[in-house]
Amino acid sequence: MIGKLTGRLDHRTKDHVLIDVRGVGYIVYCSERTMATLPGVGEVCALFTDLVVREDLMQLFGFPTLADKEWHRLLTSVQGVGAKASLAILGTLGTDGVSRAIALGDWNSIKAAKGIGPKIAQRVVLDLKDKAPSIMAMGGTMAQAMGDDDGEVIEGPISSPVVQNQSAQAEALSALGNLGYAPGDSAGAVAQAAGENPDAETSVLIRAALQLLAPKG
Repeated sequence: MIGKLTGRLDHRTKDHVLIDVRGVGYIVYCSERTMATLPGVGEVCALFTDLVVREDLMQLFGFPTLADKEWHRLLTSVQGVGAKASLAILGTLGTDGVSRAIALGDWNSIKAAKGIGPKIAQRVVLDLKDKAPSIMAMGGTMAQAMGDDDGEVIEGPISSPVVQNQSAQAEALSALGNLGYAPGDSAGAVAQAAGENPDAETSVLIRAALQLLAPKG
């Protein structure tokens, strides 16, 4: 299976790019969000990829991070969600938005993606509530698509607030899991805590999530 491509971006359209890898051109379909992050024609780019094989068709779908790719694979495991529907959801919400929507049971956010109806949106939330935390915990791998095969980052470490917050959420999820909380409950509490305090560090998120998970009464 083709899991990652690094090469020169030869051509781009609204929904796919052509990447030249040592003389071989690969057509890779991407979400609008991913397309917006890619460099100009003639420049080098790297994408994690997922290959879909059918009787009469083979298609590559590209993602800027491993977390995006794993979310795609998780979304397409839901009945009724194909590759393009998954790209629509990721393109509309991004990985952080999808994580938050599923953790909070917010199927209306999923429904905001083009072509996603209420039944499919509700099914995504219900089916993935307990599976999503494993992908949410991949926050520490967000910078990997920018590195080479040895994991060395080409343009320096990424330390944006978004990546830092995703890392803090992943660490908080892990801590709550170690304390014995169910993945779905932990994910919902961490997502709510992060939404109320986007710049919170791990320890702050853990305390806030524990307060949300504490028995009421």
